[in-house]
Amino acid sequence: MISGKGSHYLNLLRSHLRWALSEGMRHSEPNLSVIGAVGVAGFPLFWYVWAYLFPQPYENLTLRLIGAVLFLPLLLQRKLPDRWRRYLPFYWILAGLYALPFFFTFMLLKNELSTIWSMSTMGGLFLLVLMMQHWILVTAIFLAGTTLAWMVYLYSGGTTELLALYWEQIPIYLFVVIAGSMLNYKSALVQKERMDAVLAISRMIAHEFRTPLLGIRSGIGGLQRYVPRLVKGYEIASRHDNTLPTIRRSHLQALGSVLQRMDAETNYSMAMIDMLLVNAGRHQLNPDEFTVVHIGTCIETALARYPFRSSQQRHKVRYIDGDDFAFHGPEILVVHVLFNLLRNALYAVAEAGKGEVILQARCTSSGGDLYVRDTGTGIAPELLPKIYDRFVSSRTAESGSGIGLTFCRTVMEGIGGAIECRTEYGEFTEFVLHFPRLDQ
Repeated sequence: MISGKGSHYLNLLRSHLRWALSEGMRHSEPNLSVIGAVGVAGFPLFWYVWAYLFPQPYENLTLRLIGAVLFLPLLLQRKLPDRWRRYLPFYWILAGLYALPFFFTFMLLKNELSTIWSMSTMGGLFLLVLMMQHWILVTAIFLAGTTLAWMVYLYSGGTTELLALYWEQIPIYLFVVIAGSMLNYKSALVQKERMDAVLAISRMIAHEFRTPLLGIRSGIGGLQRYVPRLVKGYEIASRHDNTLPTIRRSHLQALGSVLQRMDAETNYSMAMIDMLLVNAGRHQLNPDEFTVVHIGTCIETALARYPFRSSQQRHKVRYIDGDDFAFHGPEILVVHVLFNLLRNALYAVAEAGKGEVILQARCTSSGGDLYVRDTGTGIAPELLPKIYDRFVSSRTAESGSGIGLTFCRTVMEGIGGAIECRTEYGEFTEFVLHFPRLDQ
């Protein structure tokens, strides 16, 4: 029996390993196809090298073919069905554990710690550090793979005396793991500084665009006030003076709608700039630009404008008519909050191969709540505390950037509300948007 304290530490370790797996997968996913190609080609190629060009005391074609087959799905991972991709991180760990710590350690022992295989094992550890990124994950895989190699070596007739000699090389391999992990950490810091610089440039560009757009919007306001008077003056003058240039009545009537469209597009562009600034960080929403918005209008606009891939996908989203409440806020940004939640929910439903998305609004004593619930994959427990962190995502690199929920929280807090997540892994995910009362 494991004591309560021991169980706590065990759960903590399990949580850290899961988080390390998520982080390592996120860093390695863009290179999985390349890693797969190296494994598929490298295993048989070096069998030929060590068996014929530079013969070694021991070679095993069967083990190498197993490694090549294990890496083949990584090479073809972009063509895997969505229902299989959810298991890709665990398969990636299995392939990495077999190829780097297990295979190299076993071959090193079978070749009696030869110089060539000692160097090969060290190279394999460098590749392990580059592949897995996170030091917790690297250490766990190194220990598990090495232990498994020892067991298989002893089972195949190996001697304990050679294992004792192998222990002399352990400090070198641990140095490679620790030093490589530290270098990865330094690279992550450099990447963060570069990202901060890009975000700073984005904020500067967005602010520069706001100035001319504000001028255009101010000019449109003046035109909307005086153009109707000018049109009426022209109509009166044209009835008394036949020498005036003729302007078609349809063109005169179109002036009003053109100005309305210009005003709408300008406001939309301003909202997009606000959204970019929010995503770039440290941008506060301006309450002076808030309007009275009804949540029903936001939901209807989001469902009408969301780019559903097919009618079948649209039918997976169900809006349950409930309460309709009003709040002060930027309508277009709240609509984009719904866009992000819909995108995540539909992805989870597609990953699970089941379920639907349900939206429902309810009035509360403090204002109103909007529920966005999907019965898809749910969110893993180790990822839940970090879902609002920038660039953290459980989705693939092609389908998720990791800034959507950061944006959602920033907007909700900017209007005086909040966002809450409830989930059960494998069952459902429910986001609740808490809106303040209109009088607040």
